[in-house]
Amino acid sequence: MNHTPDITTQTIQTTQATRWPCPAKLNLFLHFIGQRQDGYHLLQSYFQLLDYGDELHITTTQDKQISFSCDRAELNGLDNLVVKAAKLLQQRSQTSLGAKLHLLKKLPVGGGVGGGSSDCATTLVALNHLWKTGLSLDELAVLGESLGADVPFFVRGKSAFVEGTGEIITPYSLPPAHFLVVQPDCHIATDKIFSNPLLTRNSKAITIRDLKALGLPFEGLNTMQSLVIDTHQEVKQALDWLSNHSRTARMTGSGSSLFSVFDNLQEASKIAAQCDPSWLTFVARGTHHSRLHQKLGIFD
Repeated sequence: MNHTPDITTQTIQTTQATRWPCPAKLNLFLHFIGQRQDGYHLLQSYFQLLDYGDELHITTTQDKQISFSCDRAELNGLDNLVVKAAKLLQQRSQTSLGAKLHLLKKLPVGGGVGGGSSDCATTLVALNHLWKTGLSLDELAVLGESLGADVPFFVRGKSAFVEGTGEIITPYSLPPAHFLVVQPDCHIATDKIFSNPLLTRNSKAITIRDLKALGLPFEGLNTMQSLVIDTHQEVKQALDWLSNHSRTARMTGSGSSLFSVFDNLQEASKIAAQCDPSWLTFVARGTHHSRLHQKLGIFD
């Protein structure tokens, strides 16, 4: 059963910031098998956690105030998922404590690697620990679902086969791999992709047994990719370049980030060094357990 570790003997941090990882994820494949009457798409995907991501610094306070800052000026302000998560947990737990939150943003915004959702999940899990609110991971996941479809996945903290609208999460571990991730300077309007009548919404459903048979790298299984590259030249150019250096190149989520799968760090780093300097680029290792959970010692 998922649970938070026993923290009754911990001392609440009130003077020194603690650092909390907000790991990225990749959609190693993504397709849609239907659409509900309310418009929500029914998906199947594999969410691969990475050992790379944003970092959230938290200083707890006694005054119940929530403040937020970010090293990227355009992301400053109180209208963001980190603040919303903190206030939601504060309301749910009725704690009298507050927090100063500072986000170091390494992941691309709107790139399909889960940055905002991961930041949100880390806020819930870390403040639950620091404030000693005692909520279980299941309870935190329910809170997170109201803030974003991917938040429960990051709260639960394991790479997984994901179904439904993102709420059906089945942990499943893949063999070790390294990933080169690139994001061209391009923003994708996800709502336009989802509303595009050409989006395939009736893909054949698969099972975890099928997933095992496919194995890494699940080539060619992102049904949003063709729509994005048809309308966003920067993504097409980056994908063409990456495809010339790796047969596994593809888009994650609704883009605009792309990735390739490699057996080792050296090979991934060699290609990364040749990338267009205008792209946001990083190399990361896939991991089954979130670095956030590793910090807290949660391995169930």
